[in-house]
Amino acid sequence: MDDSRIWSFEESLWVASEEGYHQNVDAECVMALGTDPHIYAGEAAVKAVSHTPKWDEVTFSDQHVSRPQEGLIVIGYKVAASKGDKSFRAACTSVYRRIEHEDWTVVQHAELPLTEQD
Repeated sequence: MDDSRIWSFEESLWVASEEGYHQNVDAECVMALGTDPHIYAGEAAVKAVSHTPKWDEVTFSDQHVSRPQEGLIVIGYKVAASKGDKSFRAACTSVYRRIEHEDWTVVQHAELPLTEQD
């Protein structure tokens, strides 16, 4: 997957419907999120993010892409997301695993909420 497709895929997750999460988040995914219990795995990870807002605007900065081995992509970035008067900023990482040609799923995602000063 080339870099532009990576960022399009990641953005699609921030604006996804619940169905979109179920299609793109791996059944074995592990997530670290800012809400209790903070660590989610498997179906609990999918459920945890499927109830987040479907953001209207998403902007990435400080983007990094690593390909440590064939079929594995690791990204890190900062995100600013908004919907109406709600906004969210975080430093994030995601790991994608290739299932088959051009079919990727998220196997890890972490969000560190940022303040306005960060």
